[in-house]
Amino acid sequence: MPSLVPAPLDLWGQNMETGDKKTERNRGDSLRSQSHSRSSQALSTDGLCLEEMLQWSDSLERLLSSKCGMKIFQAFLKSEFSDENLEFWLVCEEFKKIKHTFRLSSRAKKIFKSYVQAEAPREINIDHKTRELIRWNMKTPSTTCFIEAQKIVFGLMEKDSYPRFLKSDLYRTLLNSTSESVTV
Repeated sequence: MPSLVPAPLDLWGQNMETGDKKTERNRGDSLRSQSHSRSSQALSTDGLCLEEMLQWSDSLERLLSSKCGMKIFQAFLKSEFSDENLEFWLVCEEFKKIKHTFRLSSRAKKIFKSYVQAEAPREINIDHKTRELIRWNMKTPSTTCFIEAQKIVFGLMEKDSYPRFLKSDLYRTLLNSTSESVTV
C-alpha cells in the first residue's frame, strides 16, 4: 500500500539508493545555492493565520504537527544546510507505519545507508553507541529499530535548530506579514 507521505526521494530530491557522495554533494551544492531564494518564493502566508503561527513557538511538537509549520521549518533548515535531521525524523515516522516484513527490512536498510552508517550521504549526528545499537537492530529490523536515534535527533532539533528558527528572519517575516494582513 502506498504511503500517504512522499518518500524522501520525492520530498528532498535526493536518491537514497546511491552511495555516490561526490555526485550527491555536487548536486546538493547547486540545489542549496538556489534553496534560499526558492524557499522564500514558495512560502506564502496565504491560508496561514496569526494564531497558528504563534502556536509554533509553543513547542517543536506543535510546529511539526502543523503541515505548513513543518514545511516552513524544513525550508529554514535547508537554508542552513541542516535539514537531514528533520528528513530522518520524518522518514522514521513513516517507517513506523510499515506492516509488511519484507518492506520493513528493505526500507530499514535504505534508512541505515542514507542516514545512520558512518559517512552516509545524509549522515545524522548520533553517538557511536546508538549507531551500534541500530546496526545490531538491523539483524532483525522492526518498527522500533531507529527509535533511539530518532529521539536523539528530535532532541538536537529541539535544543538547536528550533530556537534558531524562532529567532530567524524567515519566521519573523512571516509573523509580521501575517500580522499586517490581519490588521489591514
